[in-house]
Amino acid sequence: ATASDAFVYLALQEKLDLRTSMFPLLFVGTALVYMALAVPMGRLADRVGRGRVFLAGYGLLLGVYVLVLAPVAGWLSLCLVLAMFGAYYAATDGVLMALGSAIAPQEVRGSGLALLGTVTSLSRLVASVAFGAVWMVGGIDVAFMCFGVALVLAIALAATALVRGRTAPQP
Repeated sequence: ATASDAFVYLALQEKLDLRTSMFPLLFVGTALVYMALAVPMGRLADRVGRGRVFLAGYGLLLGVYVLVLAPVAGWLSLCLVLAMFGAYYAATDGVLMALGSAIAPQEVRGSGLALLGTVTSLSRLVASVAFGAVWMVGGIDVAFMCFGVALVLAIALAATALVRGRTAPQP
């Protein structure tokens, strides 16, 4: 239930009536926040648990969706969206690989992480096509609402799986 960066930025451009020349700067803003927070999020994940930080990251993405849907939009909401979007990436990208490497057997860890990256990318591709289709049929707000609901369900499912994984007997 992850809308691609471009869809989030197109929604911001539409809602805030941003000039086309501003569009590339949205990617830059998100990347700057990601770079600033990647290491601190990794340290936080080491301290409080990878699963918690990973789920919190998706909570930040949900916040991005809510802000995009908010009726009041301005420069403050633009800055908040970019900050939350960058923080979402910082809390999920590296942490997902850490979660994957913790469960992949050492002898196939490289292949396992490559498979995890591939599946994640394919999932984002499918999600982007689905998001675009919903946007075309129902409009921007319907697309973000649908993906927001799906994201809440995905977070609940992931939280359940992470709790079960912690409580399962280890071989």
